[in-house]
Amino acid sequence: MTLGEPPAPPAAFRRALETLRPAGVRPEIELEDIPAPQRLAPYSGAVGASVYRDDDELAVGRLILLFDPEGQRGWEGQFRLVAYVRADVEPEMTTDPLLGPVAWSWLTEALDAHGARYAAVSGTVTRAVSEGFGGKADDPVTTEIELRASWSPLDEDMSPHAAAWCDLMCLAAGIPPLPPDVATLHPRPARREDPRREDPRRDDPKVP
Repeated sequence: MTLGEPPAPPAAFRRALETLRPAGVRPEIELEDIPAPQRLAPYSGAVGASVYRDDDELAVGRLILLFDPEGQRGWEGQFRLVAYVRADVEPEMTTDPLLGPVAWSWLTEALDAHGARYAAVSGTVTRAVSEGFGGKADDPVTTEIELRASWSPLDEDMSPHAAAWCDLMCLAAGIPPLPPDVATLHPRPARREDPRREDPRRDDPKVP
């Protein structure tokens, strides 16, 4: 390190960050590196994703890795993962009282299925109905589900957590998980020109 250069990130964070982006995912998932929020922890990294069926975007999400060598209140360790998933749902689902518990179970069951070791999981499930007025009166009514969650990984290997997050996005999009004996593929290349990536909600750094 030369004078004026910031110190290198700790080795534990670098090792964890290398495992944040899944090496093999379903062909419906498109991954890209995205900027991570800088004010939540001394070190952070993030990956974003979209789920497609043909050319229809069904869900979007992001997974943020936070690292604080001193830990933070409620973390139970030095690492924290923050996940966000948003997907379109059928209008009648927004009134189903079981939608919240079922959506939350998608996350916890996916973490357990991939053998992820974690603690202090928390989060929210939100149902949203958007209706246009004025110049947007002709826009169709949209109904969405949003899941925000955070939890503390108990080791430096983030790959099972990232795999669980990918499963969560697919489940929210209505695509069932692949059987364990079916090989995954390399992710789709990101579509840089896609205007949906300018959605400001994707950059909301709220931590549940």
